[in-house]
Amino acid sequence: MANHANAHAPAATTRLFAEVANEIARQSGRPAAFLLAAMTVAVWALSGPIFGYSDTWQLVINTGTTIVTFLMVFLIQSSQNRDNAAIQVKLDELIRSSAAQNFYIGIEHLTDEELDEIRKKCEQRAAYALEAGARKTAAVDERAANAADMA
Repeated sequence: MANHANAHAPAATTRLFAEVANEIARQSGRPAAFLLAAMTVAVWALSGPIFGYSDTWQLVINTGTTIVTFLMVFLIQSSQNRDNAAIQVKLDELIRSSAAQNFYIGIEHLTDEELDEIRKKCEQRAAYALEAGARKTAAVDERAANAADMA
């Protein structure tokens, strides 16, 4: 029975971390978070004369900002990884369920060079389609002008 309970512990821990990371990332992007950070820096700066601009006074802001930055990197990266994975799954499902080429499913696992090659091919196809569309539009415009001349 203990093994069964322990098997769920990592999943629960992962879910809790994901929820906390998402909430912190969401809250840290709000104006109130910026104001809190700006006020903290202002209070620290204004307290400089009280502490004689000592090394300890400087160490407080340096240590605080380093710790916050260090932790935020991991939380924000975790949130972005989850968001990107969710978007990728949604895009894959759209490709799979549409007339699009299923070849594109999973290309996020290719190397940068392989992705560049696919991007170039897509850009070439887009340019060709744009050119073909322009020729088609010109032909329609010419027929409309001829019809107007005949009328």
